Amino acid sequence: MNSTGRKVAVVAIGGNSLIKDSAHQTVEDQYAAANETTYHIAQMVRMGWEIALTHGNGPQVGFILRRSELARHELHEVPLDVCGADTQGAIGYALQQTLRNHLLDMRIAKPVVTVVTQVEVDPNDPAWQNPSKPIGSFMTEELARERREKDGWNVIEDAGRGWRRVVASPFPKRVVELDVVQLLLDAGAVVITVGGGGIPVVADEKGHLRGVAAVIDKDYASGLLASSLNADLLLISTAVEKVALHFGTPNQRWLDHMTLSEAKRYLAEGIHFKKGSMAPKIEAIIDYLERGGRYAIITNPENIERALNGETGTHITPD
Repeated sequence: MNSTGRKVAVVAIGGNSLIKDSAHQTVEDQYAAANETTYHIAQMVRMGWEIALTHGNGPQVGFILRRSELARHELHEVPLDVCGADTQGAIGYALQQTLRNHLLDMRIAKPVVTVVTQVEVDPNDPAWQNPSKPIGSFMTEELARERREKDGWNVIEDAGRGWRRVVASPFPKRVVELDVVQLLLDAGAVVITVGGGGIPVVADEKGHLRGVAAVIDKDYASGLLASSLNADLLLISTAVEKVALHFGTPNQRWLDHMTLSEAKRYLAEGIHFKKGSMAPKIEAIIDYLERGGRYAIITNPENIERALNGETGTHITPD
């Protein structure tokens, strides 16, 4: 258990917890999806867990950028780091309201709070030399070149579908508001934090921060948060009930358990976990366990309770 004597979990929920499919993307749809997911988070609270809840924000940032682009003839455009801050507030609002309602129905008096969270990245991270994360809408080649020359954007041609802006995805170094998150957890609150991987910031020689145009992987940031909080559990909620080897092939095999060494070996084989999908989750868990983490689980939202009872999910433990 955590030094406070209570069980602390970092729970990272994926995009499927907020947007079910392309036909259900409205704010109302996202609220309904959040309501379904937070029911299972409330069940964790009832089981005695103290929770720091993290979430993705990719589609929502895309929506803000698109609105900003469409309105640029009348209004200023919104910088990428500010888009991240906006989504932390909006998504946090949906999560904290629906979770509070579930807890109220369960007669559990527990505060739920969202922390607008900055995550420091290294200005010398190699990712800056190879921007690879597409953001925003597709553009014509003419507009892409204009934005590159005028605004310094990195742009690429995306598989014949048009041109897109790409930004770096540096590795997270530090959760800036960690002390606040810890204080709130110690006070008994459920804390929603590092939304979308956190707002990426860099520090100068005085420690002053400024936002940068980048995207931090949500799973990496969640793993860092779990290590920094000395959490007992890192639970990554995604679209599948379990992790599979040879995923999507005739040789597919679902995994109930992996040791740290096995996870590293399967990852190194390069054929089981897709980049941008399962691979970052496995990498985040490996990093968490190597930093002294106790155990991790990967499952989907509707099976969280069963996974905690050992009935399903993929459990990853130290050797």
